Amino acid sequence: MTRRPRLAVVDYGAGNLVSIDQALMRVGGEVVVADDPAALGGADALVVPGVGAAEPAMARLDERGLTAPLRAWLAGGRPFLGICLGVQLLFEASEEDGAETLGAVAGRAVRLDAAPTLPHIGWNQVERTRPHPLFDGIADGADFYFVHSYAGEPAPRDRGVVLATTEHGDRFTSAIARGAMVGVQFHPERSGDVGLRLLANFVDLVRAA
Repeated sequence: MTRRPRLAVVDYGAGNLVSIDQALMRVGGEVVVADDPAALGGADALVVPGVGAAEPAMARLDERGLTAPLRAWLAGGRPFLGICLGVQLLFEASEEDGAETLGAVAGRAVRLDAAPTLPHIGWNQVERTRPHPLFDGIADGADFYFVHSYAGEPAPRDRGVVLATTEHGDRFTSAIARGAMVGVQFHPERSGDVGLRLLANFVDLVRAA
């Protein structure tokens, strides 16, 4: 029997984790909720979901002793999935509140100033800039579900991380990937069959790693 990869879903008080936990288990992951560094032990991958603002999120990570372990995990090139606020935290900072974030990607989270409505809520197309196994079996331009007002904007030296973009007013980065690190601005756990397929692809990537 193929082993179920152990996925540590990082809980820093930023929202209900039930939907992402259930979705990851449905596609073949073994899920453990991690709210302290000890809970990361034995994990094959980290998943950082979340809603809200960067500054309180980083404060909660600091309070729980998780900031340094997350940075070490990313520096080690180990499998990582950031979702919504979780992908914004991969950048160096957020202009929403000036928070210093994890710094795995050069750039910052910026407000979607050209958006016709904020927050950007609902289904929108995700258009890929390059092939990647995270999107295997998913049509280019497939619709995913978004809820956000900010998105990560890579610095010019790190534009190579961009995996997909989406248009809402201007075009923004909606997925990134480098090595074993991936991040999506949308919510795959709320995106029906295509979202489950993306999470299954991530689990397959973890298994292969």
